[in-house]
Amino acid sequence: MKLSILDQSPISSNQSARAALEESVKLAQVGDELGYTRYWIAEHHDLPGLACSAPEVMLSYIGAKTKNIRIGSGAVLLPHYKPYKIAETFHMLATLFPNRIDIGIGRSPGGSAQATNALSDNFLQQVWKMPVLVKDLLHFLHNDFPEEHEFSKVKASPIPDISPEPWLLGTSKKSAILAAENGLPYAFGQFMSEQDGEAIIQEYNERFTPREPGQQPTVILTVSAICAETNTKAEELALCSLMWSLQKEKGKGQQGVPSLQETKQYVLDSKEQSTFKKMKQNMILGTPQVVRNKLEAIQEQYQADEIMIVTITHSPEDRIQSYQLIANEML
Repeated sequence: MKLSILDQSPISSNQSARAALEESVKLAQVGDELGYTRYWIAEHHDLPGLACSAPEVMLSYIGAKTKNIRIGSGAVLLPHYKPYKIAETFHMLATLFPNRIDIGIGRSPGGSAQATNALSDNFLQQVWKMPVLVKDLLHFLHNDFPEEHEFSKVKASPIPDISPEPWLLGTSKKSAILAAENGLPYAFGQFMSEQDGEAIIQEYNERFTPREPGQQPTVILTVSAICAETNTKAEELALCSLMWSLQKEKGKGQQGVPSLQETKQYVLDSKEQSTFKKMKQNMILGTPQVVRNKLEAIQEQYQADEIMIVTITHSPEDRIQSYQLIANEML
């Protein structure tokens, strides 16, 4: 089974943003050594507890400190930007790090309404134009605009020997259809979706239209998982991540991922307990063998080609160990 890493670059309650970003570099290096297929880093704006607002900056830094693992954005939020600039940026990365660059494309704002307005004009209109933005980006990446197009003579330089691999990321049928219609591989965010993922992926497979001869539909399933030496420890580590998610839902969590001690001091009311339980059900927790069994089952259930794992713990060491235990069991 192909396994990959999605990193949201979380900041723990006792960390600085710089320390969190350095831990992201360490995680990519560990993933490189352990044989993970790819490492993607997310884009967020003015969200307390998340350090990365510019994946393209981190990818240049991480690329220079890793050797083989594919690296990419998970995702670059296309409605904020001009496709030409994104193509130039990722062509630069693909020139520096040949055959290692992925460009994950998303449509979410990645932050609050105020941050969105500060970052870009007419975001909602750009979201409606997402199909056009995706097509333009693909043309810039592959240098294949029709001759009559206004940008037919515009090159997103430098032109790398091997183009970055574009992926469409999403959590809905709309994103799956957009990926399929453009012949793009699709990454479904199971860890953050309440929709019927199996039906969404089936829709993607059925509607897939190859962009090039021989192209096949390809699916990454992104899941939340924490692995530890015992089931009890994995459950305990998950408490911090779950509490932080709950705090963010209530507009709190500005201090980052809480410690276990901080988590245990918080008393949940009945509504919060229900939310907590629901969020926990969407996580994969346990020992290496338990996690392996669950990952294999979910891969079969969704018919995914690859599993991408997002892991958030208070301690960076626990996060790295989780990926190590999974790799030792499965790679």
